[in-house]
Amino acid sequence: MDPIVVISGLDKVYAGGHHALKSVDLEIRRGEIFALLGPNGAGKTTLIGIVCGLVRPTSGRVTVGGADIRRDYRAARSRIGLVPQELSTDMFSTVWQTLVFSRGLFGRSSDPAKVEQVLRDLSLWDKRDAKIMTLSGGMKRRVLIAKALVHEPEVLFLDEPTAGVDVELRRDMWALVRRLREQGTTIILTTHYIEEAEEMADRIGVIDGGEIILVEETAALMRKMGRTEVTIGIAEPLPAVPPGLEDWAIGLSEDGCVLTATLGGGEQPDDAGVADLLKALAARGVDARTIAMERSSLEDIFVDLVGRRP
Repeated sequence: MDPIVVISGLDKVYAGGHHALKSVDLEIRRGEIFALLGPNGAGKTTLIGIVCGLVRPTSGRVTVGGADIRRDYRAARSRIGLVPQELSTDMFSTVWQTLVFSRGLFGRSSDPAKVEQVLRDLSLWDKRDAKIMTLSGGMKRRVLIAKALVHEPEVLFLDEPTAGVDVELRRDMWALVRRLREQGTTIILTTHYIEEAEEMADRIGVIDGGEIILVEETAALMRKMGRTEVTIGIAEPLPAVPPGLEDWAIGLSEDGCVLTATLGGGEQPDDAGVADLLKALAARGVDARTIAMERSSLEDIFVDLVGRRP
């Protein structure tokens, strides 16, 4: 799949000397959902700001749909929709006026039908004549999303889109994101709700200290770096772990009735590892009565990745 966003050698050093981005290389594929994860201060917002033309890089190059974000700003920016963290829009305009203005700002022709479609998709149609200042926080967040979509961008940035929003909006927004991806829109999101990234994203990127430390397909990442904790209750207490099982790193409870093991890490699929472990136990006369498994989440992997760095 060809890339739609190409970031090469991107550096950003702020006036105070803070090195926010360090030689970042990244390609975002057309039509994918890409989750950019990182701790606070890792460089996520700076990276998004540069790609969206809001922050000037110190060095490096960014193209969106082949258009250079610095040399061909208007063409590149017109391909991008941005839903920022902050609720910032003209509070005295109506919802309808806000979207019509935003569409025109990006050089799109007047299209009331498109504006209506976006409003209906985000359950804002009944609020079309309301002034922004009269809306609830959740409704204002919907308006920001509508503003980002109304000029029909090829790439949509969602910067912490569900922070502080209600469950209904979160559900509606992820349903909308899936529809947009089906229509060919590329989605790039940052989120502190890592379970959302695990569920939604095709690929995961992790940034820390201004550097991209990992980019991986979500399923492959879970397979390679995920772990499964296996707890096995046995019929008869054991005085010790049976010999020949050292490679499994098995632990035995004090009462000798429970064995525990950690599987995974890319060596083999977890389910296959559990089956092999049970066969090895049976071959040594151990009768397993109960089995419980707990798989690590993307959040566990993320914490482990970031925690390893100096």
